Amino acid sequence: MAVRPKPPEEATEPAFRTLSGEPVRELYTPEDLPEGIGGPEDPIGHPGAYPFTRGIHSSMYRGRLWTMRQFAGFGTSEETNERFLYLLAHGQTGLSTAFDMPSLMGHDSDHERSLGEVGREGVAIDTLDDMQTLFSGIDLGEVSVSMTINAPAAILLAFYVAAAESDPAHPTGPEHLSGTIQADILKEYIAQKEWCFPIDPAMRLCGDMIEWCTHRMPRWHPISISGYHIREAGSTAQQELAFTLKDGLTYVEQAVERGLDVDEFAPRLSFFFNAQIDFFEEIAKYRAARRIWARELRETFGAKDPRSWQMRFHAQTAGVSLTAQQPLNNIVRTTIEALAGVLGGTQSLHTNSYDEALALPTEEAVTIALRTQQMIAHETGVTSTVDPLGGSYFVEALTDEMEARAYEYFAKIDELGGMVDAVKLNYPQREIADAAFTLQREIDAEERVVVGVNRYVLADEQPIPTLRIDAALEPKQIGRLQAARARRDGAAVERALAALREDAAHEDRNLMDPLLACARAHASEGEIVQSLQQVFGDYTETPVF
Repeated sequence: MAVRPKPPEEATEPAFRTLSGEPVRELYTPEDLPEGIGGPEDPIGHPGAYPFTRGIHSSMYRGRLWTMRQFAGFGTSEETNERFLYLLAHGQTGLSTAFDMPSLMGHDSDHERSLGEVGREGVAIDTLDDMQTLFSGIDLGEVSVSMTINAPAAILLAFYVAAAESDPAHPTGPEHLSGTIQADILKEYIAQKEWCFPIDPAMRLCGDMIEWCTHRMPRWHPISISGYHIREAGSTAQQELAFTLKDGLTYVEQAVERGLDVDEFAPRLSFFFNAQIDFFEEIAKYRAARRIWARELRETFGAKDPRSWQMRFHAQTAGVSLTAQQPLNNIVRTTIEALAGVLGGTQSLHTNSYDEALALPTEEAVTIALRTQQMIAHETGVTSTVDPLGGSYFVEALTDEMEARAYEYFAKIDELGGMVDAVKLNYPQREIADAAFTLQREIDAEERVVVGVNRYVLADEQPIPTLRIDAALEPKQIGRLQAARARRDGAAVERALAALREDAAHEDRNLMDPLLACARAHASEGEIVQSLQQVFGDYTETPVF
C-alpha cells in the first residue's frame, strides 16, 4: 500500500509542548528538582511512604503485579458471560463490566428510548435474573469485579449483591465481595452526560453507597472517582487531574458531614485515570495525583491511617487517541499508554483493543490488548525496580508543574462555592469544551501530528473485520425481561417500590437496603429509576457552547 507523506515544503516546525499545551524546555537539570529533597517533608520520598509520589507500595510490582482487566460487555448477559469466561481462561485477573446505553441511563430494554441500543455498547442488564446469568460459573468471592456505571450505580450494586448471595454454586455475602463500582456522579454532569436524577439527590445516592459499603462491604470500593471520561471529553491532563481530585475531595467532605470517620471509608476510595499518548506528561500526572491526595487527606481532613493517604487508581488507555484510519497503529499507541500507566504506578490496567474506534472489539483484538499488558509485565524489565523514572529532572519538574496547575483550579472552584456549585454553573464543562476545541483546531491545522490521520495517510487503505452485534439480541433481551416480569410476584414488587419511594422522601434514610429489597423482588432497573424519579424528579442540562 502506498503511503502519502506530507511534502517537506508543507511541514511546519513542531511546537515543543505537551499534549495539554504546556511548554517543554530543551534541557532539564538538577535545578529543576523540587525543593526539600532529603528533608522531613521530602516531596519525592520513598515508595510506600508519605507523600507516595513514587508509589503506594514499597515494593510495587516486585511484590505484586497490577490487576489486568479488560472491559467487556455486549448483547445479553449470556454472551458477556461467555466473554468473561474466555478472558479468565486467557490469564485475565479481574473482570471489568461494560453496560449498554439503556442500562447506563436507567431504562429497561423495552423502553422506547432503548430502541436500537440494547446490547450494542455493553451488556443489557434489566433485572436480578440478568445479573445472575452474567456471573454464572464465576466465584465472586475469588474474582475482583469492576462495574462502570454511575447514575443507576446503587441499583446495579444491589443487583450484584443479590446475585452473589443467591449463587447456588458459590453463595457469597457482601462482606466477601471485592471490586469497584464507578458511581462517580459528578463527572457525569461534567463530561459523560449519563444521568437519571438532579445533582443533589444523585449525590445523596452516592453518599448512601459509600456509607453502606463502609459498614457492610469492607473489601469493596464504593466509588471510582473518574478522570477517564473527563479526559475523553477533551480536557487537558491538568484539568483531568484537578477536576477528578476535586470531585474526590467533595465525596470525602460529604461522607464526613454524614458523620463517618474519614479513616473508616477513605482506604476504600479509588480513582480511574486516562492513560493518554503523551508519555511523560501522563506519568507526571499520576505522581502529582498521589502527592496531592495524600496531603489533602492528611492535612485537610485529618486522616490518621496511612491507608487513607494512599491513592489507589485504575488506568485505561485513551479511547480518544485511537484512530479509525490504519487501526493496527493503535496497538502501538496502546502499548505506549499502558507503559505510562505502569511507570506511573497504577494498581489496575485496561488496554484498549486496536479496533475500538470502529466497533466493539473482536476476540483477537482483545487478546492482543491483554498480551500487551503481559509482555510489559514479563518481558520489558520495567517491573524489576520501583519507580524507575523517579528523580528524572524532566519528570520531577513536570510533576511539580502538574501539581501547581491542579491547585490553581482548586482555588477557582472554591471561589465558585465548591465542586457541586461549579458544576451547576457549568465551569468545568466550559473549561473542557475550550480545551477540546483548541486541540482539534491544532490537529485540523496540522500543528499537531496524528499519524495516519493528518500525516502519513494511506491512499488505498483497506477495511479490517469488525465485530457486529446480532440484531436478534435486542428482541431476545426484551423477551428475557418480559419473562422475568411474568414469573415474579407482582404484589411483592409493588410493595418494595412503594417502600423505596417512602424512604426516598426522607433525606436521613439510607436507600441501599430498600434498593436491595427491590432487587430481591426482581423489580427492573427502569421500574426502580422511575419510582425514584417520582420523588427526586429528573434532570435537564443547560447546554455549554
